[in-house]
Amino acid sequence: MSGSVKSNVFGTSGTIAAAAGGLKWEAVVTASTVTVESNRGYFINTTSNACTITLPASPGVGDQIIFLDYARTWDTNAITIDSNGNDFQNQSDDYVVDYDTEGQGINIVFSGSTNGWIPNSDVANALTPVAPATKLAAFAYGSVSGVSNIKNLVNASGVVSSDVTGVGTARSTPAAATFGFDKGIFAFGDTGSVTNLSNLMNSSGVIATDVDGVGTSRANAGGASYGFDKAIVAFGSTGSFVSISNLVNTSGVVSADVTGVGSARNTRGSSYGTSGQALFVFGMTGSNVNTRNLVSNTGVVASDSSGGGTARRAGAAAKYGGDKALYAYGYVSGAVNIKNLISNTGVVGSDVTGVGTARYTPGATSYGGDKAIFGFGNGNKGMTNLVNNVGVIAADVSAVGTGRSEVAAAGYSTA
Repeated sequence: MSGSVKSNVFGTSGTIAAAAGGLKWEAVVTASTVTVESNRGYFINTTSNACTITLPASPGVGDQIIFLDYARTWDTNAITIDSNGNDFQNQSDDYVVDYDTEGQGINIVFSGSTNGWIPNSDVANALTPVAPATKLAAFAYGSVSGVSNIKNLVNASGVVSSDVTGVGTARSTPAAATFGFDKGIFAFGDTGSVTNLSNLMNSSGVIATDVDGVGTSRANAGGASYGFDKAIVAFGSTGSFVSISNLVNTSGVVSADVTGVGSARNTRGSSYGTSGQALFVFGMTGSNVNTRNLVSNTGVVASDSSGGGTARRAGAAAKYGGDKALYAYGYVSGAVNIKNLISNTGVVGSDVTGVGTARYTPGATSYGGDKAIFGFGNGNKGMTNLVNNVGVIAADVSAVGTGRSEVAAAGYSTA
């Protein structure tokens, strides 16, 4: 980069810009997309539309780009930065980087392949990239009159597709979770005996062949995403309840057992919050419990705390609204349609009588970016229930596909 760097050229905005001799300013951008060059300044006018900005694919260390809110409309129509394969503030290109503050000025400098582009302004430094949300989902495996490897895909509107014979060993009660932002894993379960098999699902919803899992074979474990792009499987039953956890990395590799903190039980899990946390809640230790175990964004399982709501087992949990979760349905002394909303700090709310048929052993996952779906359940029920982005469960919808119980579900694809 040529030219010196002057401090705080734009005064109170806090933006630091290169000297005029080293930075060329381009014409005002009004388009919805623009590909920019290094060592340029851009006035971005979003009066009529939002703008997606694609950064250079092969920047050099010290390359600089400045963006200014030309019409003070970024709060109405935000800009989104596509870092074009490079990291942005040490986060991968999978993350969504939006700037939506009126009158904002952003100065970014390329630091190299390790941390990528780094914002160099007071306002920009306060912003954190947002993990992309999954848009599609899949229910898989479960029990009909015996174990199955049926799969049903769910589109971005929550419509469930017809049966596809899944790849992999038929089983019931596997755990499932999203990992790597746009892929899923189905792991462990009961084939007639407990197993530690895992099956990865790619970003197109295709389930791969069996992989012999690392860790103790078991059924009725819970699965959840954590750290945005990783997953964890925890608790379950080997014939007796266990408090084991297994982390799943961004490539879908299941790690060895970690002795979990908290009461051994079967349970269900979900992610929640804006920092990549998860939790496992409710379950059975020999009797129904409403125990809660929070999981940090590094995959550390916390000790027991009391969850809200009626103690029960065999419900399901999913994330909704971008940062919250809910647990619904289950078994008390019979099937119930209770739901409990979970805040973005992991607090489990009180009982709400759920809409839809009371049942247990459904599957649940997020879909459509900020919504959730519960599907199937005991007695080979085939219905699904959609959950909107404020946690309201809709009435039953007859699902296409074979009704079954002890099913699992995971989100996939950010497209």
